[in-house]
Formats: sequence, C-alpha cells, structure tokens
Amino acid sequence: MSIELITILIFGSVVVGLALGLPLAFALGGVAVVFTFFLWGPEALYMVASRTFGVMSAFILVAIPLFIFMANVLERSGSAEDLYSMMYHWMGPLRGGLAMGTVVICTLFAAMAGISGAATVTMGLIALPSMLKRHYDKNIAVGCIAAGGALGILIPPSVIMIIYALMAGVSVGKMFLGGIFPGLILATLFIVYIGIRCAFQRQLGPVVPPEERVGWREKLISIRAVIIPVLLVIGVLGSIFTGIASPSEAAAIGATGSLLSAAIYRRLNWKMLKEAWYRTLKLNVMIMWIVVGASLFTAAYTAIGAPELIKTILMEMPGGRWGILIGIQATFFILGMFLDPTGIVLITTPIFVPIIKALGFDPIWFGILFVINMEMAYLTPPFGFNLFYMKGVVPKGITMGDIYRSIVPFVVLQLVGLIICMIFPQIALVLPNLIFGR
Repeated sequence: MSIELITILIFGSVVVGLALGLPLAFALGGVAVVFTFFLWGPEALYMVASRTFGVMSAFILVAIPLFIFMANVLERSGSAEDLYSMMYHWMGPLRGGLAMGTVVICTLFAAMAGISGAATVTMGLIALPSMLKRHYDKNIAVGCIAAGGALGILIPPSVIMIIYALMAGVSVGKMFLGGIFPGLILATLFIVYIGIRCAFQRQLGPVVPPEERVGWREKLISIRAVIIPVLLVIGVLGSIFTGIASPSEAAAIGATGSLLSAAIYRRLNWKMLKEAWYRTLKLNVMIMWIVVGASLFTAAYTAIGAPELIKTILMEMPGGRWGILIGIQATFFILGMFLDPTGIVLITTPIFVPIIKALGFDPIWFGILFVINMEMAYLTPPFGFNLFYMKGVVPKGITMGDIYRSIVPFVVLQLVGLIICMIFPQIALVLPNLIFGR
C-alpha cells in the first residue's frame, strides 16, 4: 500500500471520527492503534504503551496542571476586579477607554496565567456588563475581550509553548522570552485599533460620565491593584529567566503565589479551592489525553515514512523556503479552524520542525509564529474556543452571529502581527539571544 493512500486513509479516518462526535484524543489515538495493528501486527501495539510512558514521564509536563491551577485560582481571587477598577478610573474618560483598558488587563492576566480561558471568562463577567451598561458597541466590547483573552497563549507563561518546546526539543525559557515582544505588539495593535475607531465613530465607545470620574488621589490609590500581579509575574518569569527555577518549579511558585493572592483578597476558602481543583483536573486530563492520542498518531504516521512525503510536497511549493513557510502557516490557520491547538502542535511539530531546521529557520522563531497562529485559532469559527467562552458569559440579546462578527477585525490584526513577526524575526529572537545567547 502506498504512502499516499495510507495518508488519505489515516487522515480520512480521523475526520470521520471527529464528524461522528469522537473527542480529538480518541479520534487520533484510536486511528493510530487500528492502523498500527493492521500495518504491523499485534506485536507493534507495544508502541502504544512505550510511547504513552515516554510522553507521561516528561518532567516538563508537570508545569501544565500547575499553570492551569494558577489561572483558575487567579480567576476567583478578586485581583481582576481591582485591576478593572483601576483601569476604569484611569481610562474611563477616554473614548473607547474601557475596551482599551480591558485589553491591558487581559495582557496582565496573560502574564500571570498560561491559558486563554481565564482572562476571557473573567473579563466577560466583569468588563462586558460595564461596557454594555455605558452603551459601548457590542462588537467592540465582545471582540476586545475575546481577542485580549487569546493573548494568554502567547504572552508567557504559556501551556502551548511548553508543549511545543517539548515536541521540538527547544528551551521553554527561550520560548517564553520569544513571546513577550510579539504579545505586546498584538496587544498594542488591538488598543490602537480600538482608539482610532472610537475616535472616528464616537458612539462605539462613549466616555465615562463626569459624575463617575474620580480625582488624582483615588487614581493613585487604585494603582496598588497591580502590585500583586507584578510580583507574581516577577516570581514566575523572573525565576525562569535568571535560572533560579525550571519552568515546572516556576509553575509551582506561580500556583503558590495565586493562593497567597486569594488569601490577601480573602477569597481563599474550601469552596473556591474545590472549584479550582475540579476545573484544573478536568482541563489537565483533557490536555493529557490529547497529548497521548496525538503522540500515538504521530508515531504511527512517522513510522510509515510520511514526513518524507510531506517534505517532498512542501519542497515543490513555489517561492522557495519562504513559500514553504507561508504554506505551513496557511496549513496551521486551516487546522486551527477545526482542531484543538494542543492536538495541532502535537501532530505537526514532529513533521514541520525538521523541515524548518533544514531550511535554515530558527525553531524558536517558528514556534512563536505557530503560537500566534494558534491565537488566531482561538477566534476563528467554527470551533474557536474563545467564541464559546464568550457565548457562555454574554447577556441575552447577543447571539453567536454577533460574536462571530465581533472578532473579524481582531483576527485581521492578528494576521498583521503574524506578518510583522515573519518579516522581522528579531522581534521574537532578540530577548532569547540576549538572555540565553545564540
């Protein structure tokens, strides 16, 4: 049986499984087991156990549940309410100020947590009602939260970056450093877009009424809301970048810091801990199953010689090595519309990273481009995660169609950010090279 026919059958089987409602982990893992059995016999099923043990014994994966737990505790700690109150006092008098401030808070939240859902849900519950109450355009209000929340996987710490680093064999610390400037550029693009549009279309983001504004004393007092987030970011990222702690150990520092934050805000109680533990367990189990299923799928697909087939196809693309890179980015974008980003990184990294290295591209830079693409995946229908997070928190009257329309300009801005980082690789590489050396 030819590699081409096996490729069609194996991917066709995954698509059929997903269409039938199978979770991604079982669609990938189940197809891998079935094809392994029929291609190499029952003895080859030993690969299932050995591959699973190999993946699960990776120490770096310990960081994932810890970062998820940190995000879940922070979501309930009360720090987001204080941050929003500070932003409301400082940016409320500006047109579109509440939306721009929401992006700023999402950026801070992204630097404290490693997932997208925490900021999206929290700001959806806190900032969205406030903006709608003050007659903000619903597309601006919903879009800025969905897009700002997506920054959680690009601005370190990031669970997706940890998984990519594991699969690509690169430094997690370098990936974290590489995501800082691209993340800030995207956040700036969002803020500038909101500011310019609200300046020309004033009804989209009205200013806060004079009677709701406060004086300089209250504004300065409100700045204390950033103390805990800044200390938490320094504790997590600073310990990694200075070499004091590994990413897994830094995740433990972050989890401890989030508990201290909840205690300071008097939110640390048994009910909150139980909810955070349950959601952490639920999300971590889902990720780990996807890791196992995708790992088995990649192993089986690699064993039949598929990487050489894909490499041959890519090498025949027009435009040389940049044409190949653009083709890979287009592949990521299409996959992101239908698959979970965790599954995408596990399936594609072992195939694309060797090609990228052979073409002379930096795998850290390529990883940042991948994460930006996955950030777009969080917003692109039909299966963008942040679209469904928003649907769960928006008030009645805002439909799924409204949510889809709200993210269009922000997806375009993400594409602009991706292009900027492709044209200027040093945006992603300057900090890793400066701190860790080439």
